[in-house]
Amino acid sequence: MNMEPNLFDRHFDSLEAIADTVSELLQCPVTIEDASHNLVAYSSHHAETDSARIATIIGRRVPEQVISTLWREGIMQQLMTSSEPVRIGEILEVGLGNRIAIAIRHHGEVLGYIWVLEYNELLGDTALLQLKQAAGAAKMKLMQLQTQRRRQEQHSHDFFWQLLTGHHVSETVIREKAAQIGIMLPPSYQILLLQFETAIDDRLYRQIHYMVKTAQRMRIVLHVAHNDRLIILSSPLQGGNGGIRQYREECGQLARLLKQRFDAEPVLSGASAFREPYAAVEDAYREALAVLHLKRRFPAELQDAGEYGELGYYRYLPLLADERRRHPVAHPGLSKLRQYDLEHQSGLLHTLEMMLKHDGNVKKAAEALHIHGNTLMYRMKRIADISDIDLASMDEKVTLYLEYKLNQLEA
Repeated sequence: MNMEPNLFDRHFDSLEAIADTVSELLQCPVTIEDASHNLVAYSSHHAETDSARIATIIGRRVPEQVISTLWREGIMQQLMTSSEPVRIGEILEVGLGNRIAIAIRHHGEVLGYIWVLEYNELLGDTALLQLKQAAGAAKMKLMQLQTQRRRQEQHSHDFFWQLLTGHHVSETVIREKAAQIGIMLPPSYQILLLQFETAIDDRLYRQIHYMVKTAQRMRIVLHVAHNDRLIILSSPLQGGNGGIRQYREECGQLARLLKQRFDAEPVLSGASAFREPYAAVEDAYREALAVLHLKRRFPAELQDAGEYGELGYYRYLPLLADERRRHPVAHPGLSKLRQYDLEHQSGLLHTLEMMLKHDGNVKKAAEALHIHGNTLMYRMKRIADISDIDLASMDEKVTLYLEYKLNQLEA
């Protein structure tokens, strides 16, 4: 039976005191992070260290390349699933020396991590036991910190919903309220939506929250989950085309990493145009919703469209659909073809649609219809005779094409 005294079974004023105690006992540098890899405490008075620890202390969070490497090597997966210390060999490419780490847990939920840099000799069983005891002592401090942050997060969620629903129309009031809850609003922003296959439960939300908080190449200012969607207000870290390009790459990376690390891939995503006034957040939210809606209705045509400005004419279809519902006037030529198809079980409407879709290219349209080109030309002659449609007119072709797209939108 273990008779070693528990040197951590006492009150500590702070996480720094716990870090210093671990460091003094093990004679190694120590850092303590929260669950999102933000630095919350580190031991002092150690000349021996490595570049990863230095960068963490300077930046107050673990560098992105270190986090990515830990995931790639399977180390984060071990830490998240084990209650025992995990030994990590040096990874020179990211400046990481030999380490031992342990997750700080409460009822299975990871609250943070203690990292110990082994730079002389491997720590023995007594040291590993003391590290487990330190994790127990740090738990209460991290729970208090988590409670404070959740309260802050709830204020942020409430404020975000107020913006999304147009509750505030004054730019001055919006900025004052943001300052009151400690949110710095960037000069411009975008609303990004990620839609998942199922409703976002507590487990998925923790995984999403981890990804949101560890994203370092984009600034996620506000986020909230609603049913099966994650709603984000985000911005590039820097201006110019380079900053926008890096930001868009990171948006894509966010979705890919959710799949790789947690098997929680969004099934659909969409974003608004970039905006500046925060009184326009509601409009930006509607733009992002429109992207999701249109990508669901036109998955093949809009598979490469990520932002509202990339929708092209598709963004006008909902307005045209509203107009058609208010003034339901049927196109005379299409009405004649529809009636002819009903009476003769023909497919002239579909034939016309394929010709319009392929911009009058007989070869491509015939291949799509699985018929010979001569058969297609015969059908087109019948279409012209029955409907009086003039396909030599660009206005006529645009009108017909939009009619088909509206039918597809409302199907």
